[in-house]
Amino acid sequence: MPTTAPARQRKKSSSARRDDEAPVIPILARKVREIEAKAQRNKLGPTNRVKFQVIAFLVREERARVKADESISDSARAELLKRLDGVATILAKTAARDTSLIQLLEADHATSPVARRMRRDWLLEAGAELPPEELIIADDKPVAPAAAALPPVVSERAVTPPQIEARREANPFLAPDFSRVDSGETPRRRLDGWELMGPLYKAFELGAGGRAATMPLPPVPEFDRLSPKGLEVMPHQSRFLEAVREGHRSFLLADEPGLGKTAESVLAASVADAYPLVVVVPNVVKMNWAREVERWTPQRRATVINGDGQDLDAFADVFIVNYEILDRHLGWLAGLGLRGMVVDEAHFIKNLTSQRSQNVLALAQSIRETAPGGHPLLLALTGTPLINDVEDFDAIWRFLGWTNGEKPGPELMEKLDATGLTPADKAFYPEARDAVISMGIVRRRKKDVAADLPDKLIADLPVQLDDEYGRSIRAAERELGQRLAARYRRIIEARGDRGLAAGEIDDDIVRLVAQSELEESKSAGDGGDNVFAMVRRIGQAKALLAADYAAQLQRSVGKVVFFAKHIDVMDQAEAHFAAAGIKAVSVRGEQSGTVRQAAIDAFNNDPEVGIAVCSLTAAGVGVNMQVASNVVLAELSWTAAEQTQAIDRVHRIGQDEPVTAWRIIAAHTIDSKVAELIDRKQGLAGRALDGEAYDETSSDSVQMAALMHLLRQALGAA
Repeated sequence: MPTTAPARQRKKSSSARRDDEAPVIPILARKVREIEAKAQRNKLGPTNRVKFQVIAFLVREERARVKADESISDSARAELLKRLDGVATILAKTAARDTSLIQLLEADHATSPVARRMRRDWLLEAGAELPPEELIIADDKPVAPAAAALPPVVSERAVTPPQIEARREANPFLAPDFSRVDSGETPRRRLDGWELMGPLYKAFELGAGGRAATMPLPPVPEFDRLSPKGLEVMPHQSRFLEAVREGHRSFLLADEPGLGKTAESVLAASVADAYPLVVVVPNVVKMNWAREVERWTPQRRATVINGDGQDLDAFADVFIVNYEILDRHLGWLAGLGLRGMVVDEAHFIKNLTSQRSQNVLALAQSIRETAPGGHPLLLALTGTPLINDVEDFDAIWRFLGWTNGEKPGPELMEKLDATGLTPADKAFYPEARDAVISMGIVRRRKKDVAADLPDKLIADLPVQLDDEYGRSIRAAERELGQRLAARYRRIIEARGDRGLAAGEIDDDIVRLVAQSELEESKSAGDGGDNVFAMVRRIGQAKALLAADYAAQLQRSVGKVVFFAKHIDVMDQAEAHFAAAGIKAVSVRGEQSGTVRQAAIDAFNNDPEVGIAVCSLTAAGVGVNMQVASNVVLAELSWTAAEQTQAIDRVHRIGQDEPVTAWRIIAAHTIDSKVAELIDRKQGLAGRALDGEAYDETSSDSVQMAALMHLLRQALGAA
């Protein structure tokens, strides 16, 4: 062998010697660059997520080996650690781009067969010698945590969306954490021999001399560090979130509707880092929850589970599912490593014999037992925790882990024991009530936090029309847009493009086509295939969803005014309220003055009347209903003034509470655009009165603007 070599060869050998000391580093550097490039193009699939995790594991493993290897010189060790830090930096930057990767950085073990094989192949490529047990890797199927706790009926309808299998493969480090399981004996307590559930219910029956059922909350922090740009957390919300920041993890959040429970819960999950999070809700509010997650925590991803979950985002942070289909998804949810659970309208689970309640309680039990790191965030949201009697608390307390139905849990038992009293002592009952409240009951009313709230709030509640009728509406909407686009193209072809650039749209022709369609639609009314018929069909499709929400609202806050534009929507709503056992009155255009006033008086004066079903046109003026502070707008008007007049039936002199108007909006339809246009018109009125300049196109009617929007959409314009 020659004793000398050309300069180029000597340089190559020097590089090779450095790699010989840590041959896996060049492989990691190459792989991490591949991951970075995929992330920049938003193409991180399941395989790349496994690569990301294996790289993170090997970086930690290699760093520990380099630090412990005494045969490596100090200068070489510093160089190798610097190169490993470079790989780790790219991992961190990639995780910052896609936050769903962050949890993969925290993993300690590569346990899936896919991850173990990938690690083996990379080490063999680096020339490592592996023991026999690491060379042969068999497939295995991990058992879902707490599967035995799930109701047997779940298996009959259970589904596992294929995307979830991809997530499992991309989370090879996930394993249940049983470190919190106490294998020792529970110490004897002074109250162990007492029956305590009855006395706890009695403690709430007796009340507390007018004291609110709210746990002590921290003061409002000096700075709001949680609100995203353009939003602001209200003081009463801040105090709740400070309790989460201090470590409290289970709450019965019983604030009245309109006080921001959804936003509080979304932010609480962020403060507690309770991801993945599952949210169980009534069907009517699924879309609203997804919107609120995006609004308050834009760095997090939410997915709505519909049907068998074929279109869900398996790598989301927040999984939103309605009660009716939870049984299909219990199995894979229980094995997902959930760190938090929210149950909205928690009074839905009060009947412990119902399958719905059993599903919720089983999933909550699984989360408490297997949540990585322990101490999952559990939130029960309801403005009406009690429907019939105090034992309605039972299911909610079980969900939160405060009791098991037969006796208090260890934490509550410790609080009761600390009172030094027994149920034989009269003083036990207020102390016991306070002990339960301190577990996490938070109840605020509008009038309690009126200073935090605007005097009038319009809250949009998007709903998904995912049945056959809803799909037919969206199809008809597309057909209308295509018809308008065909008319536009005929005019352009006949006239010539006159210098239009490729893809450019002539706004004058758009306006001409929309104006022509509007005139034809007005002559046809809502009986033809036009924008008026479209909006009416959307109202019919929303009717039961809007009525169901109004019924929930009424149980929470008392009297509610329900506005609709069409008689058939009012009829459906009244039938739904009757079936739900809610007494309602009706205010319609065909009524005589005497009948109409009798209905209004009954709503204002009869405590048994819970809802007034009103016509937008007939009850929009000259009606006083300030006994209520909540309005449901089941259908949208074509004018901002008509909407304002309807809300002002309760927002008027004599109203001593902030007013909330809940607009039911059909997502992914023209309904959303109509709501946006109405809001724009209201803004225009303010600007005009203030003497400010405004866009001349704002003078278009809502109908005209909606048609122009449909046409531009069909032409492919923004």
